[in-house]
Amino acid sequence: MPSIVLVTGATGFVGRRLVPVLLKHGHVVRAMTRNPGSYSGPGDPVRGDVSDPASLAEALEGVDVAVYLVHSLDHADFERRDREGARNFSTACAAAGVSQIVYLGGLGSEDSDLSAHLRSRREVEDLLAADGVPVTTLRAAIVVGHGGISWEITRQLVKNLPAMVVPKWVNTRTQPIALDDVVRYLAGVVDNERAIGRTFEIGGPESMSYLEMLQKAAVVSGTAALPIVQVPVMTPRLSSYWLALVTDVDVTTGRNLIDSMATEVIVTDTSIHDVVPGEPMSYAEAVRVALKERAAADR
Repeated sequence: MPSIVLVTGATGFVGRRLVPVLLKHGHVVRAMTRNPGSYSGPGDPVRGDVSDPASLAEALEGVDVAVYLVHSLDHADFERRDREGARNFSTACAAAGVSQIVYLGGLGSEDSDLSAHLRSRREVEDLLAADGVPVTTLRAAIVVGHGGISWEITRQLVKNLPAMVVPKWVNTRTQPIALDDVVRYLAGVVDNERAIGRTFEIGGPESMSYLEMLQKAAVVSGTAALPIVQVPVMTPRLSSYWLALVTDVDVTTGRNLIDSMATEVIVTDTSIHDVVPGEPMSYAEAVRVALKERAAADR
């Protein structure tokens, strides 16, 4: 029998790409949203809100695997919101007899000084497992794809600025991953016995600094090389106001993301390749795909 999979955040950046892939894999998919009446995507829409525990029982009834793609970076109190949502969801999954929770978290070494954003992602991992349901966690850095906030910051900076004054965190290393690969890995661990209860690190084939990401994105997009001047001090608050000035990313989201950019986030464990085989897309190819999708959406 096919597995019944609930996808939270089904209308979001990752969720709306994941649902059709899960359907192709033969699963029965429920797309959880606060407003199922307005849902026009694939799968069976169902109402649910992780901040409203009473709404979760019906959404999870009969579900085998639940994919958790919820976060609240656009709120100043995102840590509290994400903490409460994870607690509610864990309790509801245990009550419904769910056999696996799949969670998309964030990279970052356990012994490093994690930002509030990355600490919250780790806390959510723990809370989702608190009621005994096995959790499979995929930890990723920047996801490159049309509509993703981190990618939009990169794209708009390259597009809008003739030159950049940047803080020293642009030299921090990260390991960007294509949206297509994130979806492939998520779908690959769903109802996969080899993945249940495990944590995996996922990334593209290259580690690079944020500065190198900007420079390569400029080359791929056909933009002239950007003159870049680094300054020794630019606080997360100042950086977030700067982003809000030159991109359409709001100050709160920008600040919460920037806080994490001083933390090196690279893959140190490649065991995901043993469970979900396949070579990840290069950063340049991921950029080309994201730009192509945006161009198609603008037509």
